Amino acid sequence: MTDINVKIEVEPVNSAPHGPSEEPGQIVGVTGNEAIARGAWEAGVRVAAAYPGTPSTEILESLATYPVDDLHAQWSPNEKVALDVAIGASLGGVRALAAMKHVGLNVAADALMSQSYIGVNAGLVLAVCDDPGIHSSQNEQDSRYFARFAQIPVLEPSDAQEALQLTKLAFELSERFDTPVMLRSTTRLSHTRSPVTVGPRVEPPRRPYRDDPAKQVMIPAYARTRHPLVLEREAKVAAWVDAGELSILEAGASSIGIVTVGMAYSYVKEVAPPASILKLAGSYPLPERTLRSFAASVDRLMVVEELEPVVETALRAMGLATEGKEYFDRTGELSAEGVRAGLVKANVLPAGNRPSTHALTPMPRPPVLCAGCPHMSTFMAMRALEARVAGDIGCYTLSVIEPVRATDICVSMGSSIGIAAGMARTTDGSVPIVATIGDSTFLHAGVPALMDAVYNRSNITVALLDNHTTAMTGGQEHPGTGRTLRGEATHRIDFEQLVRALGVEWVKVVDSYDVPALYQAYREATQFDGVAVVISNRPCVLDPVKIKGPPFEVHAEGCTACQACMNLGCPSITWGDGWYEGRHKVRIDAISCVGCTLCVQVCPTDCIRLVAGQDA
Repeated sequence: MTDINVKIEVEPVNSAPHGPSEEPGQIVGVTGNEAIARGAWEAGVRVAAAYPGTPSTEILESLATYPVDDLHAQWSPNEKVALDVAIGASLGGVRALAAMKHVGLNVAADALMSQSYIGVNAGLVLAVCDDPGIHSSQNEQDSRYFARFAQIPVLEPSDAQEALQLTKLAFELSERFDTPVMLRSTTRLSHTRSPVTVGPRVEPPRRPYRDDPAKQVMIPAYARTRHPLVLEREAKVAAWVDAGELSILEAGASSIGIVTVGMAYSYVKEVAPPASILKLAGSYPLPERTLRSFAASVDRLMVVEELEPVVETALRAMGLATEGKEYFDRTGELSAEGVRAGLVKANVLPAGNRPSTHALTPMPRPPVLCAGCPHMSTFMAMRALEARVAGDIGCYTLSVIEPVRATDICVSMGSSIGIAAGMARTTDGSVPIVATIGDSTFLHAGVPALMDAVYNRSNITVALLDNHTTAMTGGQEHPGTGRTLRGEATHRIDFEQLVRALGVEWVKVVDSYDVPALYQAYREATQFDGVAVVISNRPCVLDPVKIKGPPFEVHAEGCTACQACMNLGCPSITWGDGWYEGRHKVRIDAISCVGCTLCVQVCPTDCIRLVAGQDA
């Protein structure tokens, strides 16, 4: 193995521009996530917890920029724990917020369903960010269904200003009606920047703890008495919504009336149809009286909403003749062009009205692992072993793409180990069954699965890919990094000790950059009869600091175009100008190369060497 001296370049961490130093009344440019954080801070939130997940990550990262004396902000191992922490704070008497992406709500749903029965003490808000278009998720489920399922109010801002205001309102509603409240964002809102007028922090007094087991302990006898109260609460919230001024009527032509909510409103306004528009602040509960009055004032009633026909279905249930999803897709992210096309199809706008100017077709560019990614070597080993690989959620899911092409199955956070255990029951042992899982994902949902695999004597190998961070969402801390959300030193999980404590007898820690040792470890692990765990230990090249070693280059005269290095899938390795026996030789981009040496180790002709003038 070629030795290199790795240079560490530390980039300064900039505080968010929207912190508490901003004067009330000042207009600042913030994203939707930053606005939610600001709204929570202004509302006097004292405890906030989350598990990072795009597009929700920045809510907690932003809250962590506010003074520690104002609030406690933390990363939790998973979304259920985050919600549990927020629940505990709420019942303890302070306003609390839990944040997560839509699929994270699946993990937190167990607690949410019971907490709906219990209610709150101080305000409890659940900020959930959906991902229409599946920019960085495994599905595009609509969280509004969860709100209806749990029978809790859901508010849906359409821009950053509303995100701030509705976050504050959510805490007020929570305390007024003794209910958790969902604030639903989407990727476009979460990551789009717009002007916001900020206000002061107003922290309500801490509420005394209420000793009330009949309300707070959900044994069957108590839960039966709480369910009717939930239904009563639902009716009260609906009446309040109907009597309030949350719904905004923009009078226009009476020939068509459009009901819209959330980001869909922004697209409708951009298209500017000749219609009356009723903008809702949320999709549950709905202002029935307002909706009936609006329907009676127009000739045609149409709903424009993103993803599922939640509002449309509710209007039909009211007996109102409603149009909607026959013109607008239930899949993908809405856009102004998509809304315009739907309105043309519905004969609301004429064909050819404001044709799209975005006709360029982008060059296809598949996502790839970073240059020097420590996961590359693991998947090279998987391919060499011809293993059947159950993957998990993280950067390493990109191993399904050529040329790496090593992952066969990926379902959800933490599912890899359980799936591998199930697959192992279907084979005769001739094909190695391997589960790959990252360090953060392992702590999120992989620990119980590994416990299960040991308990039930599964014959599998687990590749625990420890890159010392939550890499896919931008490099957040977790219990395995030794640092909190605010960067404070804390206890660091020792993965080897944890795995052995779960009963795994065969455990080996290897450096992901030591290719021979890694290959040997996986050969031994897959031959072991039982659960074997290989911990691939090497920090992510991008976090917590930028890692950059001396770059390498290909000496073309020695290259036989075997293309073994191309199988790494490293973006720094590209086709060169030379040829050998009808095959392309390769070259290395010295600017993006991080000096990981993986290509050096797989090159059979030893033609990859340090760039001239670089120190080894």
